[in-house]
Amino acid sequence: MSEQRFFRFLQERIGLDVESVGAPMVERALRQRCAALEANDLDDYWLRLLQSGVEQQALIEAVIVPETWFYRYPESFTALVGLAHKRLAELAGARPLRILSLPCSTGEEPYSISMALLDSGMNPQQFGIDGLDISPNSVARARQAVYGRNSFRGSDQAFRERHFSECDEGHRLHEQVSRQVSLQVGNVLDPTLKSRDGQYDFVFCRNLLIYFDVPTQRRVFEVLKQLTHAQGVLFIGPAEGSLLARLGMRPLGIAQSFAYVRQADAPTPPASPPAAIARPLPAALPAPRSMPPVTRPVRSLAMPASDNQAGENQAELLASIARQANAGDSAQARLGCEQYLRRFAPKAQVYYWLGLLSDTEGDTPNALIHYRKALYLEPQHPEALIHLAALLASQGDAVGARRLQERAARAGRESER
Repeated sequence: MSEQRFFRFLQERIGLDVESVGAPMVERALRQRCAALEANDLDDYWLRLLQSGVEQQALIEAVIVPETWFYRYPESFTALVGLAHKRLAELAGARPLRILSLPCSTGEEPYSISMALLDSGMNPQQFGIDGLDISPNSVARARQAVYGRNSFRGSDQAFRERHFSECDEGHRLHEQVSRQVSLQVGNVLDPTLKSRDGQYDFVFCRNLLIYFDVPTQRRVFEVLKQLTHAQGVLFIGPAEGSLLARLGMRPLGIAQSFAYVRQADAPTPPASPPAAIARPLPAALPAPRSMPPVTRPVRSLAMPASDNQAGENQAELLASIARQANAGDSAQARLGCEQYLRRFAPKAQVYYWLGLLSDTEGDTPNALIHYRKALYLEPQHPEALIHLAALLASQGDAVGARRLQERAARAGRESER
C-alpha cells in the first residue's frame, strides 16, 4: 500500500506504532495534509514531505491528538507530594528536586505537579519541573497557559480558584505556578537526552509506551530509566505497569498511583501525605472517550418501570457509571456496573469499564477477563481492542497484541467507510 511509507516515516521519526492508534487516523491526517498543500496524490505529497522539514512536523502534528486535563490520575499527585517531601529531607538542601513531564502535551500535567507541590507547602526554590513534548504547537499552547473547560474535569475544582484567573479565552494560570516549569520541544528518542543521565528524582511518562511497538517500548524504557535517578520514581499510565514489571521495575505500593521504582532501590512509601498539604487533591479517573454525558441522577432500583422507563433507567445508569468513573469514585462505578449487569442484558461497554477499572487498580487478570468479555459481546469494540492489546504486549504476547491491533485498525477503516 502507498500509505506504508508514511507509516514507516512516523515509526522512525517518533516511534509511533500506527496500528496502536488505527491506520484510519493516519490516513485522515494524510488526506488533510494533501488538501492543505494541494498535492495531486500521495506520491506528490511524499516528495513534498521529504523535501520539507516544516511539512514533516506538520504531519506529525496532524497525527498527534493530545488528550489531557489537570490532575489526571489524582492519586499520582497525592503520592508525589509525600514522596517529594521525603526526598527533600534526604537531599538536606544539597539541591532542589528535579521533575520531568514527558510528553508534557499542552501543559496540564507539569502545571498540576507545580500546583500540587506548592499547595503542599513546598517553597518554589525547592523544586523545578521540565516539560518535554515533540509537538511545537502543544508546547506553544502550554507556554500561553490559558485553558478552556475541557482541561478542568472532576468534581473538585477548588484548585482553579486558587491558581487561575478568568480571561476572555477561559482561565489563565498564575505566574507563580508557571514559573516553576521549563517547557521545551523534544523527542524521547533524541540521543542528546543522554546528557540528562540520572538527573530527575521523579519522571512522569504516562500513556506513551502503549503507542509503540515492543522494540520501541524497550528503547524508550531504557531512556526513561536512564533519565531517572537511581533512587527516583517513574510514574506511568495504568496500562503500562506489566511492561515495566518485566523490564526490572516494581510498583511502589501506593494504590492507583502507577508509581514504579527499580527492583533494588525502593523508597518507603509515605504513610500519609505531610501535614503541610492544604487540602485533598481533586479526584478524576480517566474517562473513556465513549462515556455518555450525564443527564440526570439514577432512579431507585426498586422503582417499577414500563418499557420506556426501563430504557430510560438503563441510559441513566450508564450515565451514572460514567459520572462516577470520571469523578474518581471507582468503587461506586464498579457497583454501578455490577448493578447494570444484574438488571439488564450484558453490554460490551459495561465490561469495558470493568476492565478499565481493574486496569487502573493494577488487577491485570481481571482486566483481561473483562476486556475479553467486552470483545465477546462486541468483537470490534475499539477501546477494548486497544487496551487488551496493550496488556498482552506488556506480558510479552507480541503476536496476540499485534492481532488485536490489526483488528482495531480494520474496525476503524470499516467505520470510516
